[in-house]
Amino acid sequence: MALAPLCRAISTPWCLAAQRDPSLTKMGGFVFLNEEGSLKKNGWDDPTKSKLWLYNQHYFDDLNARDAISRAKQHRALIIDWISVNLPGRGTGWEPYPTSLRVVNWIKWILVGNNPEPQMLQSLAVQTRWLSHRLERHLLGNHLFANAKALVFAGLFFDGPEAQRWLKLGTAILEKEISEQILCDGGQFELSPMYHALAVEDMLDLINIARVFQQDTLAETCGDRVPSMLCWLVTMTHPDGTLASFNDTASGIAPSVSILLDYARTLGFAVSSHLPDLVHLTSSGYMRLDKSPAVLITDIAKIGPDYLPGHAHADTLSFELSLHGKRVIVNSGTSVYGLSPERIRQRGTAAHSTLTIDGQNSSEVWSGFRVGRRARPQDVRVGSNGTVLRAEGAHDGYRYLKGRPLHRREWKLTPTGLLIQDRVESTCLHEINVRFHLAEGYHAEIASDGTVRVMQEQGREVLIFVASGATPSVIVSTLHPQFGKTVPNQVICLLADASKPTVVKSQLNWSHP
Repeated sequence: MALAPLCRAISTPWCLAAQRDPSLTKMGGFVFLNEEGSLKKNGWDDPTKSKLWLYNQHYFDDLNARDAISRAKQHRALIIDWISVNLPGRGTGWEPYPTSLRVVNWIKWILVGNNPEPQMLQSLAVQTRWLSHRLERHLLGNHLFANAKALVFAGLFFDGPEAQRWLKLGTAILEKEISEQILCDGGQFELSPMYHALAVEDMLDLINIARVFQQDTLAETCGDRVPSMLCWLVTMTHPDGTLASFNDTASGIAPSVSILLDYARTLGFAVSSHLPDLVHLTSSGYMRLDKSPAVLITDIAKIGPDYLPGHAHADTLSFELSLHGKRVIVNSGTSVYGLSPERIRQRGTAAHSTLTIDGQNSSEVWSGFRVGRRARPQDVRVGSNGTVLRAEGAHDGYRYLKGRPLHRREWKLTPTGLLIQDRVESTCLHEINVRFHLAEGYHAEIASDGTVRVMQEQGREVLIFVASGATPSVIVSTLHPQFGKTVPNQVICLLADASKPTVVKSQLNWSHP
């Protein structure tokens, strides 16, 4: 086996990167995706654990998590154990994606001042050689980006001809993928706020290590994109600091928005949380309307790249609403990957705050990461008229049904309320159900006059729904704010009369705090 290349001399100190919450416990256990485990009980490749849990185990994110220095001895022992147990090319840990994240995390751990054991350096070289011949070109997207990032990290960390080949290969991929994956408005092209946050972290990490080893061209290439990416991130963040839940998005996977913004500031980027009242991310299709005390984030977007819809949900024309700094109406989120009916349900239209026709999905989500026919947005318009902010659009995701129905939705936001008009254009009549998923801590009550009142747990009224063209009801459902976490919630449903042409108006008026 060839020896590892020598390490390259450091020119500039590494800046402390974005930190996640710890996943390694004091007793040597792990907590991933809200599920516990340990090496003693589960080893490194327990078949009873989900693929995503095992991936997280092999990422080694805890090496650079909050208060990592206090766990340095645990980390060192964990690295040595991984090397001794996970023989080259065997097991989940050697799949290209976890290998990519682990290579980056190990190098970060060294750059913050930890002295590596010789076998760690040797293993890093072996892992990079392995990875360089198994790039995930068939998956593309964030997987190929992660592969390239790892090659760049290893190519800069090590010195000599072999390391230079890794660097050249990784840089070539990044140049192409940055142009492909980062849209003109700064969004990551899979249109998931969570994966966008991970892309922001990737770009900041690449700038960080490029400066450490004086790679000015790489730092500039990434740095040119970062300001628009940060603006996109802030646009898709609720006032409480959480990401809007469109497509595959869950908290606890990417570093928090505030931590990413602090990281960007550390690297010298000017970051402002101030946004105009109306922001239209034209390449992505999302809009943010801000009229105090409300913030509305709408989805009039494609589900993602035509060739890469794996993280898409059937959520076209859905929205989320915050009032007085707190989320009130949401999409239900993501708590599972893999192949299961629950995965498909969470990706379905009924799990989002939008409209279904005849109980069907607006885009044909199937398997764990597949989409057949998909909704195409059209007739997108935004505008401002004094105190009124407006967004509207349509999609043809139900065109396969009889009468080729088209769903149009318009939002009008004022300081005192939100008017939503849903129109279904079709040559036939259909069953229409408009859903509003309530955030955790809120419940709804239908009054004798047919209005729906949304209350906080303490009993304070927050919203009053007045619907026309449909009959309201309240059902019990679930929210999925994190992987491995499900919480009960309520959904306001507006069921339209299937015997009449359908226009459903929902007037939401809010109370003062």
